[in-house]
Amino acid sequence: MDGDGSSSNPETNHHEFSEITLRPFDLSDIDDFMEWATDEKVSQFCIWDTYTSREQAVDFITNIAIPHPWLRAICLKNRAVGSISVAPGSGIRVGRGEIGYALASKYWGKGIVTRAVKMVASTLFLEWPHLERLEALVNVENLGSQRVLEKAGFHKDGVLRKYVFIKGTSRDSVMFSLLRTDRTDVP
Repeated sequence: MDGDGSSSNPETNHHEFSEITLRPFDLSDIDDFMEWATDEKVSQFCIWDTYTSREQAVDFITNIAIPHPWLRAICLKNRAVGSISVAPGSGIRVGRGEIGYALASKYWGKGIVTRAVKMVASTLFLEWPHLERLEALVNVENLGSQRVLEKAGFHKDGVLRKYVFIKGTSRDSVMFSLLRTDRTDVP
């Protein structure tokens, strides 16, 4: 181990972070959730503001995460180090799902979200037979998230100028998509 508690063997690190699971949130995740939801580095590109209280976190887990149609904790050794969700489309958007994710900043750059996105894609195209398109909107400045989607097999559809209004600012977004027909493991 190095002085920071990490192994100097990159293969050990890679293996340690490849053992992720996805599961529904539970109120017992509150402390783990607070660790990353209170981090401005994590929330800077998200639609939600940085959390400032346990009450906010309890409200989120109870009233949004638990009843959400598809929102999961990204876990390392059953500890919630992030979240990943898919919002199903309706009306003219039926057949689409929008994926979003957040991860504790200390785990960035370790392939965790890329692996989680791949897991979600392979699961959802099977669980939701009507799903034709999984899409993601990413802030043009969030290069790490763009790399995640590219590594997970998503296609960059283009830049949507001044497409979203987040935290008081109109922002450009990059649209990424993965189609059912792009996948070789889905009927």
